[in-house]
Amino acid sequence: MTQEEDIAAEAAAETHGPTHSGFVALIGPTNAGKSTLVNRLVGAKVSIVSHKVQTTRAIVRGIAIHDNAQIVFMDTPGIFKPRRRLDRAMVTSAWGGAKDADLIMLLIDSERGLRGDAEAILEGLKEVQQPKILVLNKIDRVNREDLLALAAAANEKIAFERTFMISAENGSGCDDVMDYLASTLPEGPWYYPEDQISDLPMRQLAAEITREKLFLRLHQELPYSSHVETEKWEERKDGSVRIEQVIYVERDSQKKIALGKGGETIKAISTAARKELSEILEQPVHLFLFVKVRENWGDDPERFREMGLEFPK
Repeated sequence: MTQEEDIAAEAAAETHGPTHSGFVALIGPTNAGKSTLVNRLVGAKVSIVSHKVQTTRAIVRGIAIHDNAQIVFMDTPGIFKPRRRLDRAMVTSAWGGAKDADLIMLLIDSERGLRGDAEAILEGLKEVQQPKILVLNKIDRVNREDLLALAAAANEKIAFERTFMISAENGSGCDDVMDYLASTLPEGPWYYPEDQISDLPMRQLAAEITREKLFLRLHQELPYSSHVETEKWEERKDGSVRIEQVIYVERDSQKKIALGKGGETIKAISTAARKELSEILEQPVHLFLFVKVRENWGDDPERFREMGLEFPK
């Protein structure tokens, strides 16, 4: 047993009664609110959120403790019809995460219903053997009759174990989901120490935070052909940390957009990312951002490995 497993076992032993643990794959169409829900259920930010679809690119694991259970949420990329190599890698990652989980949670945007990608996902789930629950999100925006009709239509296609109606944004119904998962996951030791909330390395989480601020600032102007990597991480004697990151884009025109007039845009992105990183790390952060052009980075296997994705042939 590793030292990490020892710590997890000791933490679990301090709880009352048998412990439960397991992996829950959260899948659904793009922009259904998966990352918002994972952050809500974990109680801390482990996955970035933006209004831009397909923000999550690789599987992010958020770890929550509820009663005697350790629930490992796998926030998967939104499933959609892929067009590019990156799209194919993201969709493959999402379905792979579903097949590796103990339980699958399908999240549907109640406003959009089963239109488009949701219908295709339901068809794909018929081939997956794990138990499944249905979670209808954004219920505060839809009347009760439409919600009941949507739940009935989805359950006609898939034999869901349970159906939940929630709002990931305000937390309504989320306690019911956690109660169910804690009582349903298999009995066994915890996988992670009690105080660990994610398996994402801090360097990678820092890059994701900056990518979120990039998307939020340049929602319309900058396409998906951007990627952030943390190149240097230096803990300094004064208790602060110096972080250097590179934003990769594919063309000079995109570099100009990211920099902004007189460097105004990149400065705003850096300020927002530095503020959030300081709060997460609980120490002063000196963040330095550089923008580089790397043509066709979306065809570079090394970039896919940095994102935690398999490079599709």
